Amino acid sequence: MKLQEAINLIEKAFPHSNMPQVWADLGCGGGTFTNALAHLLPDGSHIYAIDNRLQSFPKLLGNNVSIDFIKNDFATSDLNFSNINGILMTNSLHYIKDKATLINMLEKYMSEDKKFVIVEYDTIIANHWVPYPINFLGLKELFIELGYSKIIKLDEQNSIYGQGNLYSVAIGKTF
Repeated sequence: MKLQEAINLIEKAFPHSNMPQVWADLGCGGGTFTNALAHLLPDGSHIYAIDNRLQSFPKLLGNNVSIDFIKNDFATSDLNFSNINGILMTNSLHYIKDKATLINMLEKYMSEDKKFVIVEYDTIIANHWVPYPINFLGLKELFIELGYSKIIKLDEQNSIYGQGNLYSVAIGKTF
């Protein structure tokens, strides 16, 4: 995916603000969406880019957003940060079988105004690359059960991998 396509999928979740923010990108991979996030956050923001495989990032991306890469399995390890403004998960939630437990665990790292931005395949059909899929309806139901009241579908686009559509969603208790 190209940078502009990634930006287009998530940009509606980031209203223009001058206040620096701290985000975590869980399952960042090579960093396409980390870079997109850095272009959408205000100058002086910070991103923790987390992946279970070693990745290489410059110290600054996008709008002078600083990046710290952490090699870690976000699903099973304690993460060394707190009071973050939001969590970005792009094509990483479908690797988690018990999504509710993970989300509850991640909340301890977040500020009071919890915000998730998620990009996933809109399917319920599992395969080798998407072992625990969650379509938009399933994701919406999951977060409602966990007490979230704001679940907004941002965008969608065709998957180049034949998995159907990718959808993006912003989730919070308030906005």
